Amino acid sequence: MLKSFIFSLAPNKKSPQQQSPSPDILSPLRQRLNRIEMQHPAQAHLICQLIPTQCPFAKNIRLGGMMQFNIPPLCKLNPLYEEVVSLRFRALCYLAEECSVDVCRYC
Repeated sequence: MLKSFIFSLAPNKKSPQQQSPSPDILSPLRQRLNRIEMQHPAQAHLICQLIPTQCPFAKNIRLGGMMQFNIPPLCKLNPLYEEVVSLRFRALCYLAEECSVDVCRYC
């Protein structure tokens, strides 16, 4: 009883879990990337050539022996990284399973 009374006096604040999340403005692009289906081997080959196998490297820029600034791995800067990697994986699977192409050159 006392507990409910104390909570009724407290300002009505929502917990972080109850707050509505900010809208994802990239959601339409994410969905579009996830809906791409491989239809032609040339399309899959192009995707495998354009999307790198690994995340590009991070780099520390130094002047005079002291670290001036750090460039993070570029995948961490790309908000669509997971979708792009998934697209490349689907292209590799299409080439290997549907077209019976050796995909070792893309690995």
